[in-house]
Amino acid sequence: MSKPRVFVTRKVPQEGITLLQEKCDVKVWDSEAIVPREELLKCVEGVEGIFCTINDNINSEVLNAAGPTLKVVGTMSVGKDHIDVAECEHRGIYVANTPDIASDSAAEITIALILITTRRLAEGMSAVRNGEWTFWKPQWLLGHNSMEKTLGIFGFGRVGFGVARRMKPFGVARIIYNDVFDAAFARDLATHVSFDELLSQSDILCLCCAVTPQTIGKFNKKAFSKMKNTAVLINTSRGKIVDHDDLYEALKEGQIAAAGLDVTSPEPLPINHPLLTLPNCVILPHMGTNTWEARTSMSINTAKNILAVLDAN
Repeated sequence: MSKPRVFVTRKVPQEGITLLQEKCDVKVWDSEAIVPREELLKCVEGVEGIFCTINDNINSEVLNAAGPTLKVVGTMSVGKDHIDVAECEHRGIYVANTPDIASDSAAEITIALILITTRRLAEGMSAVRNGEWTFWKPQWLLGHNSMEKTLGIFGFGRVGFGVARRMKPFGVARIIYNDVFDAAFARDLATHVSFDELLSQSDILCLCCAVTPQTIGKFNKKAFSKMKNTAVLINTSRGKIVDHDDLYEALKEGQIAAAGLDVTSPEPLPINHPLLTLPNCVILPHMGTNTWEARTSMSINTAKNILAVLDAN
């Protein structure tokens, strides 16, 4: 009996590939670059599984190219917005992601952005490189402590809870969050508040939510107008949650103090984007899961998800 065929769209940690190779005929696009569209359509012909990443647009065109043999699309990501999930469901194709694996890494980079942004560390590093570090000045590059501040979290899932748990030892005065549910498991750690209360009370506001029709563009001119002028916005969820034009105006005009972004829309952000001209806006190239531990676990679990579906059929 022939082995099921699986196409892997990118060079990923070998542990996941090795796991698939034990039971499957595996073909890998062995490159760090995104597989060209025409190659993707060619390589998925007749496969039973697709192992993809967030850069692969898995739509009806790809599903048609794969044909009726396709049983599972496993994505090495938390998000599934690059996959036409509804069309997959219509065709009886299982879609599997890795929601639990990278939560710690995402929470860690959220903390890193809080510190980089509130303490103006990126500006300090730039000053050293540009020869602006001269004699000691009493009021040069002053930032703010996290201690005795109100930490706000929008989206209190695994990442949001992880951020709250990690920030508590920093001595924040209060942790508040807004979500569609009241997290009973965290009542000794954080307080559920309305969206408007979250905006008006947060000194540091972290976006840790999922992308839904309700959250896209949620942080816009109207939202920024309700925030403190001293507030810092941190986004490690998805770029679409924030209106970047409105964010630029809010930062430029002093409506809010600073922003730290690990995600943007689009990605990569064009090098001529106005946000990149602002010293009070720190932007990372979507590094939330950029640890060997997280990526290896994501590769392994994507492989396990694919195998679980294929074994069941």
